[in-house]
Amino acid sequence: MSENTIAAISTAQGQGGIGIIRISGNDAIEVADKIFVSVSGKPLSSMEGYRASYGKAVEEGEMLDEVVAILYRSPRSFTGEDVVEICCHGGLYITRRVLRAVLNNGAVLAEPGEFTKRAFLNGKMDLSEAQAVMDIISAQSRQAARAAVSTRTGALRKRIEDIKSDLVSLAGHLCAWADFPEEDIPEVTDSAIAETLNRAKGKIEKLLNEYEAGQAILHGVDTVIAGRPNVGKSTLMNLLSGFDKSIVTEIPGTTRDVVEETVIVGDVTLRLCDTAGIRDTDNPVEKIGVDRTKERLSSCSLVLAVFDSSQELTDEDIKLIDSLEDIPSIAIINKTDLERKLDINIISKKINHIVYISAISGDGKQELVDAIAEVSGTKDFDPCAGILSGERQRSAAQSALDCVTDAKNTLDAGYSFDAVTVCVEDAIDALLQLTGENVSDAVVDDVFHSFCVGK
Repeated sequence: MSENTIAAISTAQGQGGIGIIRISGNDAIEVADKIFVSVSGKPLSSMEGYRASYGKAVEEGEMLDEVVAILYRSPRSFTGEDVVEICCHGGLYITRRVLRAVLNNGAVLAEPGEFTKRAFLNGKMDLSEAQAVMDIISAQSRQAARAAVSTRTGALRKRIEDIKSDLVSLAGHLCAWADFPEEDIPEVTDSAIAETLNRAKGKIEKLLNEYEAGQAILHGVDTVIAGRPNVGKSTLMNLLSGFDKSIVTEIPGTTRDVVEETVIVGDVTLRLCDTAGIRDTDNPVEKIGVDRTKERLSSCSLVLAVFDSSQELTDEDIKLIDSLEDIPSIAIINKTDLERKLDINIISKKINHIVYISAISGDGKQELVDAIAEVSGTKDFDPCAGILSGERQRSAAQSALDCVTDAKNTLDAGYSFDAVTVCVEDAIDALLQLTGENVSDAVVDDVFHSFCVGK
């Protein structure tokens, strides 16, 4: 356990019904008793864990607020340490004033993520579960919350443990076979080794193949609505947003800048950008908007390319179609309530997913929702299976896959079992890094640096 007792405000900064100051560490109860006076006169130090006491927070004889103190004794707490949570009236001044009293009486201000970091260091959760805490906090959809909660409660850890246990058994058998030939140890065969490696390889590949879909669920997809002026981009933006986010007129070039909104489409969070219509223009302001549109197209993860069904394709349309060859895209044929003049064959040669809608009436919206799920990989995706979250976890899983592949190639090439064992042990090490069982202090610090203070 750390020597310092830490404290921080654990609720959002602002007015609210309640504010919580969390204290954790060896002296948490002693510190809390210095500022908390219960109505019964009973100090927290005399109470059992998982008890709440009503009273007041005081400092130097001055009453700060009516509060409820909740006591959690080590090791049955979030951090694994003694924890006291002081619940006061919500509001910037009161919560900060109670926190100041706590700090004045022996606690130190917690660093970002330090409570969760202590939970990890004290064995209350592994690193994948700790990272899921922030995914729970930042979840913006039902599926994102389900995915994060499942990982927090061990779904990913169980998948990793399943792979790791197979590889650990294989490595142990190989080492025993090599080091103790005189013992009665079952023979290791190429076919048995290959079977174990292939099984591990398949499971890791499945994890990695689900990564992009998991990111779409957890963190959203950078999405650009693109097309020439007046094809209905802003109307589509408003349809997906559920309100009039973008200005809609019949005047070409109305949208001059990128308009952004985060929306939930089906089970996918889209970080949506309504962009200026792509066309050649002499208007310097509109040209800036067109240039920004092109910049967004080069860096986004999904393009909703909008075309006017009632008009023939223009040079601007063709240029847009050609530019999307290597970008995940959905062609949206808008204004289906009007007579069609557009040649769909030109679009279908370059863009696989095509949806017909009337953005003004909403007809075809469900087809668009289904297409987005298919392109983002979230169709038939189970968020509760335990998914990789973030580049650190993906990189560790990729390293494990590379090492298992190396082990398989080494076996197939006819090298000794010792060489295979080295590759297997490297794969195990990569999996241990994923769960945090074998990572440096620098990696741990980096993971928790992005957390909010108080969590």
